[in-house]
Amino acid sequence: MENNKNCYYLGIDLNDRYAMISYFQLNMKEPETVSTIAGSENFQIPLILAKRKELGQWYYGDEAKKMAQNPDMICVDQLMKRAVNGDKIVIDEETYPAEDLLTLFLSKIIALPQKLGNYSGFDKLVITVERLTKENMEMFWKIMPKLGLKPEQFMVIDHKESFYYFALNQKEELWLHDVYLFEFDKTNIRYFALKRNMRTTPQVITIEESPKKTMSGDLDIEFSRIIQKAFENKIISTVYLVGDGFDGEWMQSSLNILCRGRRAFVGKNLYSKGSCFAAKARDLEDKWPFIYMGENEIKFNLSLKVKSKGALLFYNIISAGKNWFETKGQCEVILSDTTEIDFWKQLPNSREAKIETLELTDLPRRPDRTTRVRITATPVADDKIDIEIRDLGFGELFRSTDKVWHYTMTM
Repeated sequence: MENNKNCYYLGIDLNDRYAMISYFQLNMKEPETVSTIAGSENFQIPLILAKRKELGQWYYGDEAKKMAQNPDMICVDQLMKRAVNGDKIVIDEETYPAEDLLTLFLSKIIALPQKLGNYSGFDKLVITVERLTKENMEMFWKIMPKLGLKPEQFMVIDHKESFYYFALNQKEELWLHDVYLFEFDKTNIRYFALKRNMRTTPQVITIEESPKKTMSGDLDIEFSRIIQKAFENKIISTVYLVGDGFDGEWMQSSLNILCRGRRAFVGKNLYSKGSCFAAKARDLEDKWPFIYMGENEIKFNLSLKVKSKGALLFYNIISAGKNWFETKGQCEVILSDTTEIDFWKQLPNSREAKIETLELTDLPRRPDRTTRVRITATPVADDKIDIEIRDLGFGELFRSTDKVWHYTMTM
């Protein structure tokens, strides 16, 4: 994609209760978050659809929520959970797949920035959810074409990765040392701790996640204890607070601890803004000096040593730091005097590589450089890659045998 100041990106923070949408253009300092209520900073759009009986008009968000008590209206909530489960929903004797209703909801909120006169279209949409699973990723990729999007226009990331993109798109003084994010939903609290390995190029970023803790007593006292334990022997530049649990004026002593030698920010739209920054960073990948190693990211580089135009070089099939749900590598090579293929495995923070050799058993004997094979690498976990090698023969001279070899590569 040609990157210029006209590129527009959308970020959506999505859960079963609400969605938040932000938009970003490269000439903006920070993404803007859209509210359905003019002049309001209530950015949470209830994940609800409503339809008047026997009429075709659909309502969404706050408007649909207000109509829930009207006996003439049919309301549907928990759309994401139902879509992931593959539920069918009967409305007015008509059956709707839940993923189609979620698509309808998303299409309505995607149109919000345009209705406010902020842009005429977008180049990439990034959705962030609390956790990525095989099930919800499959559901989102089914929804993508229904929204009229191509694969290069669409991404799904989790909250930790969204935090990573948000934090590292701020001023350098805000991430010079560790960066913490506390997430509090009025009942449970947890934190993410972002750390940089400055000895690697690009810098490897990791995020530690604490277990969730139920808050039941004096919030100020309990939060103060959590902060003190989390910050013990740590140098921290910035702390972010997100979630409804931080509403109100209850932070007194805990706020003093938070701001002791560090900056602190509170808000609710960090994840949708982080999704916009994710879209920008992916488009400007060659200028992004970090690599994120989260629970969904491939943990090692997988390469082949090949000769191209007389020069030996490494061809990267799978790159560490890519989301294993959406990455895939493929290439075709011609074998020279061998029935073996060497794969080079390397951790991103290491200069050493391990070589794993695969033997193509029962490969037909042919003259040198007349065997072409296709290698397809498909991650099946963050540290496991399925390798498929297919014999393609060599044009009309040597027909393909259609032999296929499979191997699972681990680090």
